[in-house]
Amino acid sequence: MADSVMKWYVVRAIGGQENKVKSYIETEISRVGLSDYVSQVIVPTEKVVQFRNGKKVNRERVYFPGYIMVEANLSGEVPHVIKSITGVIGFLGETKGGEPVPMRKSEVNRMLGKVDELSIQEENIAIPYTIGETVKVIDGPFNGFDGSIEKVNEEKRKLEVMVKIFGRKTPLELSYTQVEKI
Repeated sequence: MADSVMKWYVVRAIGGQENKVKSYIETEISRVGLSDYVSQVIVPTEKVVQFRNGKKVNRERVYFPGYIMVEANLSGEVPHVIKSITGVIGFLGETKGGEPVPMRKSEVNRMLGKVDELSIQEENIAIPYTIGETVKVIDGPFNGFDGSIEKVNEEKRKLEVMVKIFGRKTPLELSYTQVEKI
């Protein structure tokens, strides 16, 4: 591997199959014995919170659908091996029959920084509720009841809401997403 420099390239893949194509690239590169020329294969993802059947579901979504980032030294057979893998359309930025164009350093830093930033960003969401505030329960078995916030648990991301049920005050532990401000 004389005077080889690893650079980041963007590989176009069939949309929706990025992770499958990533594993194909990794297995094929190691099978052919070119692991020294390819250091990383990344599918940039972001964490997304979705609601399914009233439940909060954390999912990872592909940040750039149809694209895979590969850090490699494209010398010799490496570009041909990557292009021949099932699901790979080709390298981004190449002219017909030309050389693949590496990503600029600023783009690489932005892409890698975005992946790190998204994993951290999820945790630092401000709490929109304060103690003593009146809220309405919008999810769960007590849907439609009104109550006042007694405690705010930041670690668990839960609220203790005092709700009047059958004339008696009852404390409920609810998620932020199960209540709304009145």
